Amino acid sequence: MKKQAGFTLIELVIVIIILGILAVTAAPKFLNLQDDAKAAAAQGVQAAVSSSAQLVYSKSALEGIERQPSGAIDSSDGTSIDVVYGYPAASDTGIKNAVTIDGSWSGQVSGSAYVFSTSSSKCTVNYTAATETSAASTALAGCN
Repeated sequence: MKKQAGFTLIELVIVIIILGILAVTAAPKFLNLQDDAKAAAAQGVQAAVSSSAQLVYSKSALEGIERQPSGAIDSSDGTSIDVVYGYPAASDTGIKNAVTIDGSWSGQVSGSAYVFSTSSSKCTVNYTAATETSAASTALAGCN
């Protein structure tokens, strides 16, 4: 009597079909990871901008200029940061000097806000300077 070794053709076909079904259901999750990573990077930039604004406000309060409509403080590395009511101004000499972010992100003034963006993502981080009645704020835009 001859002993059979290995798998039959039917068993191999069934395993290939099951692997195909698993691949079809798992592929969309892997494809969406890139968008999730870009959104997470934008959230990291938002956190860096918010933290920098709070640190600048703390230093402004220590120097007694947190209630003035304009002024400047020096960062720990000697960089001058323009402030508005204690928070960084929405400009290159304000918030851009206050925050240190990845080189792929750039910023520019857009109306009364300063917008951080990158060419690899549609997500942006919008920084709005403080006014006499409200603190500075940051918001994510374009991340769906």
